Amino acid sequence: MKLVKLLANLGYGSRKQVQLMFREGLVTDADGEVLYADDLVAHEAIRVEGEPLDPPQGLTLMLHKPREYTCSTKDKGRLIYDLLPPRFRERSPLLSSVGRLDRDTSGLLLMTDDGALLHRIVSPKSRLDKAYEVTLAEDLRGDEAARFASGALLLESDDKPLLPAELHVQSPRQAQLVLHEGRYHQARRMFAAVGNHVQALHRSRIGGLSLDGLGEGEWRMLDSADLDTLFTGHLTDA
Repeated sequence: MKLVKLLANLGYGSRKQVQLMFREGLVTDADGEVLYADDLVAHEAIRVEGEPLDPPQGLTLMLHKPREYTCSTKDKGRLIYDLLPPRFRERSPLLSSVGRLDRDTSGLLLMTDDGALLHRIVSPKSRLDKAYEVTLAEDLRGDEAARFASGALLLESDDKPLLPAELHVQSPRQAQLVLHEGRYHQARRMFAAVGNHVQALHRSRIGGLSLDGLGEGEWRMLDSADLDTLFTGHLTDA
C-alpha cells in the first residue's frame, strides 16, 4: 500500500493533507531520513513528526469511559472519541466500540477496527461474562440473587427469559452483577423488574480483562496477551 493511502487510512488526514505532510518533510524513517509517497518502508520504521506510526488495521484498545460520554461518532455532546487522539476517529476501517455503554454508565469499554474480532467478542457463542458494580435507589429485599440466578426472569417487552446471572451483595444498596449475555440496558431493566432503580452503574470487567488501575478517561492499546486474557483469563470477583 502506498504511504499516502496508508497514512490517510490511519486518520492522519485526507490524501491531499497527507501529500502536503510529505512535501513538508514531516514523514521520515526511524533514522530521520525524509520519506516520499512512493517509498516502500516497513510500518514500524515510519515516523510522523518524529513519532512512531499508529498501529495498522487490527488496533484494539480499552477505554475507561466516564459518565456523560456517548458511544457514538455523531451524537451531540461529549463522545468517547473526544478522549482519544483525533485521528483515531478518522481511521478506515472505523474504530468502533464493541457494544455500548449508555451515557450514564461508566467503566470498561473495548474498541477495535477489526470486524472479525468485534463479532467474536459480542457473539453469544463467546459467552464472555461482564461484571457491573451497581448502586441502587432502594435497599435490596433479599430475594434478588435467587431471581436473577433462576433463568426464569422475563424482562418487559422480551419474550425469552434471561440466562442465569450472579448477584454478589456488598451492602443494602450496593452489589456486583455478573451477566452472561448482553441485552439492551439489561442491568437497569433487571433491577426495574424487581422493583428497584439503578442510580449508578459501572462495568468493571469483560471476560478476563479488568481496568487494572486505568484512570477515568484514560485508554491503552491491547496486545495479543491482553486478548488471550480476555477470552481465556479468569478473575476472581471480590
